Amino acid sequence: MIASTIESEVRSYCRSWPVVFTHGRGSRMFDRDGRAYLDFFAGAGALNYGHNHPVPKRALLDYLEQDGVAHSLDMLTAAKEDFLTEFAARVLEPRGLDYRVQFPGPTGTNSVEAALKLARKVTGRQTVVAFTGGFHGMSLGSLAVTGNAAKRAGAGVPLGHTWRVPYDGFAGGRVSGLELLDSMLADSSSGMDLPAAVIVETVQGEGGVNPARLTWLADLAELCARRGILLIVDDIQMGCGRTGPFFSFEAAGITPDIVCLSKSISGYGLPMALTLFRTELDVWLPGEHNGTFRGNNPAFVTAAAVLREFWADSTLEKRTTARERLLEESLGELARRHTGHVAAPRGRGLVWGVSFREPGMARRAAAEAFARGLLVETAGSGDEVVKIMPPLNISDEELAEGLSVLREAVASAVGVVKIYHGRNIDHRGAV
Repeated sequence: MIASTIESEVRSYCRSWPVVFTHGRGSRMFDRDGRAYLDFFAGAGALNYGHNHPVPKRALLDYLEQDGVAHSLDMLTAAKEDFLTEFAARVLEPRGLDYRVQFPGPTGTNSVEAALKLARKVTGRQTVVAFTGGFHGMSLGSLAVTGNAAKRAGAGVPLGHTWRVPYDGFAGGRVSGLELLDSMLADSSSGMDLPAAVIVETVQGEGGVNPARLTWLADLAELCARRGILLIVDDIQMGCGRTGPFFSFEAAGITPDIVCLSKSISGYGLPMALTLFRTELDVWLPGEHNGTFRGNNPAFVTAAAVLREFWADSTLEKRTTARERLLEESLGELARRHTGHVAAPRGRGLVWGVSFREPGMARRAAAEAFARGLLVETAGSGDEVVKIMPPLNISDEELAEGLSVLREAVASAVGVVKIYHGRNIDHRGAV
């Protein structure tokens, strides 16, 4: 492959899936030899509506055929106007959210950097509270609030101005991060200065699919409001319907001060990111935070198309919620079948994690899945979790197919069929 001779050693996904993909349609990708792969990876959350959905695809093709503006920085364009109109009507107004919309740049880490910068500008304070297990991006500000040691090490410089506290469930739930944070802020001798903001994921994706309890999130929002701290929700991977509602924080009944969106906001896998914030926080000076590619008009076109297609009513949200129960039941049975190797599944909506008790087992399970035509990635501090993230509009038949393949892959990875005295023994010990 040309990648092995000219592409940097930093490449990763192509090592796990060493085939050349040529096209994708719906919930499947196809390689150069014509083999189909069921996609439970969904572009790491950038393809919530699958590959090449016909509605945004048609809108994009029409726009390009009419010589629509492709690049415009933050100039006014018809495409941006259409997107903002749809976003306000179908997302913000139905939820009573008085947010300004900023286009900070094309990726999730751009959104996080803008959120952190704005929080510090608004409050005049420097420190940000982040959580164990959190992942917020690969640029320096985002890395500073990221927990993963390997990711942080890549910065090559000190990453400061961050207080780290335990996320919900850390250390088996024996340590309450919110009680610790509140106590530290209450004690003038604790050494903790009042922070500008707290940044949190409602479900930690890269951290191992760790969902915070809704009551914990509500308590966090109350603490921030009471202490005068801005609450930033990083909804880059879990937003746009991944957990059911458009925003993952809706179920907790909270309204963050700042929200970070990217990945599936374009609806087509095109680069696009938003930073949303309460109107009174809009203290930016013109051009104070900018970027050359913050005006990706083709992404505006596809984003507006999927908002009209999927968010005109609650159909998609209800369907995702129903499938949450199906996945919980199916993956729960999988864990019970292999209780010595697999912990209880965890997740919300259509993002779930299967956590293995032995290092390396998740990687083996993912490799077995790939060999059987299923794409899944691993997550967690030690890649100990197989992350399941199919397109939200996957068919019932494809969802069942993928879960069946996953069961086979896990069974193969843990070696449930053993040869004992020349006999085949299954996981119950039956011959």
